[in-house]
Amino acid sequence: MTVDEPIGVIGGSGFYSLLDQPEEHEVATPYGQPSHTVTHSMLADRPVAFVPRHGVDHRFAPHLVPYRANLWALRSMGVRQVVSLSAVGSLTTSLPTGTLVVPDQLADRTQARPHTYFDTGTGVGHASFADPYCPRGRAAAAGGEQDVHAGGTLVVVNGPRFSSRAESLEFQSHGWSIIGMTAMPEAGLARELGLCYTTLALVTDLDAGVEAGEGVTHAAVLEQFAANLPRLRALLVSMLERLPAAQGDCICGDTSGFPDSHVLP
Repeated sequence: MTVDEPIGVIGGSGFYSLLDQPEEHEVATPYGQPSHTVTHSMLADRPVAFVPRHGVDHRFAPHLVPYRANLWALRSMGVRQVVSLSAVGSLTTSLPTGTLVVPDQLADRTQARPHTYFDTGTGVGHASFADPYCPRGRAAAAGGEQDVHAGGTLVVVNGPRFSSRAESLEFQSHGWSIIGMTAMPEAGLARELGLCYTTLALVTDLDAGVEAGEGVTHAAVLEQFAANLPRLRALLVSMLERLPAAQGDCICGDTSGFPDSHVLP
């Protein structure tokens, strides 16, 4: 009998718990403690390992999230496919509040975040990142009955402040679709660990430069996220039902070009 690999799920702002009757796992990593105890249970008849990105009490600002520890912990539990849940702003009126987006590209505008596992002086690996998101994961997310916008570029800013109107207009001028604060270095680290990585993004607001108004507030983001949480959870469940039982030969798992010193958990 084939046993499914556990699917890693990373919860974003407003998504601090996921599983019923979970088992808690304290996981030590070379990069410190994860954001919170990793919980393990079943969802959609699939084994799932869940970690809330910001902690259950939202203690970690986007630039302080222990990204390396979170992903290392998930892989050490047998995870090879990761689903990231994120609240994002929209850079276009064609993606209004409440839209579910499965992006296919990233633009990184973060800074001063530990962004690689290749920083020990024992060897360098250059991860292929032309397509940051897993093709199988994106197909599973967009292939159900939910109304999902498939594709688009997510620009990742440092935070924790929101964009100025001038910055927002700049991002729009590049044709980017949505904006968030946590997909990097998360996606890049996942690739260095040979993990499949897919983002399910929920639009909670229109960014500052999209239209005139008071701009974005954190309270409004959390309010919209809470209102649409059932839809995001339903998309996650639908995606889990269609994900492969194991990573197999997916291109995301190819670490053959990395040095022998790159020891994976």
